[in-house]
Amino acid sequence: MFEGTMVALVTPFRNGSLDIGRLRALTAKMVDAGVDTIVPTGTTGESATLNHEEHLTVIRHVIEEAKGKAKVLAGTGSNATHEAIALTRAAKEAGADGALLISPYYNKPTQEGLYQHFALVAKEVSLPIVLYNIPGRTAVKIETETLARLSKIPNIVGVKDSTGSLETVMDSINACRAGFEVYSGEDGLNVPILAVGGHGVVSVLGNLMPKELVRMVRLALSGNIAEAAALQRRYLPLIHALFLETNPIPVKAALALLGEIEEEYRLPLVPMSEQNKRRLKEEMERACLL
Repeated sequence: MFEGTMVALVTPFRNGSLDIGRLRALTAKMVDAGVDTIVPTGTTGESATLNHEEHLTVIRHVIEEAKGKAKVLAGTGSNATHEAIALTRAAKEAGADGALLISPYYNKPTQEGLYQHFALVAKEVSLPIVLYNIPGRTAVKIETETLARLSKIPNIVGVKDSTGSLETVMDSINACRAGFEVYSGEDGLNVPILAVGGHGVVSVLGNLMPKELVRMVRLALSGNIAEAAALQRRYLPLIHALFLETNPIPVKAALALLGEIEEEYRLPLVPMSEQNKRRLKEEMERACLL
């Protein structure tokens, strides 16, 4: 459904408001690079600090700029099921190709609670849904058994795995129905996950170097694992630098160094420390970005 290269897009701000011009320019950059799917309003897009109007404004502008040349998988998750349904429905009405739903955070639902949450969203909105398994952010992991149950729901089409565990990825592939897609949500594990049967990646790195990411993913999916792995190793120091602080702080700092956005965040996120920014800049220079 969303196989290939996906980029978790940042949300640019200027003077506290959305910077629509920069947002559309970043979207155009992804399209020109051959990115298969653009993922706005996720963790990297600071969705937690966007109000509903801003959330949908971002989605609409990304869809308009993508012009059908790239799919749009809109982040519509929430820790309130009714809110996730409303956001997902609005994304569908805006023309999104699918919705990315994070596990409910803070509530710490049981596995049955997770199942009922996602199942109800899927029932209420007939849009392809990708689950987002990132226990480091949500405090609750979608266990393999729960994922297997959810994969039987026809419009739940895949999972973005940010558990950091190759074993979990392989368990998920083995347990879920045929055709259910597993995507890497860890830039440092992109090629390893593709090598064991993953279908694509949802990348932060792609904000900076989408062409290189597209090449790496295409090599891996075509079976050229050795060459793809060589690229993965080459980019690994930069990937490490992009996670020196909470995502998306470093990637927004990097895009600001490139002159593509203003280095602006919303509290409680704050600018990158000078020490870490120096290291980030060094890795960008080694990667020939600066």
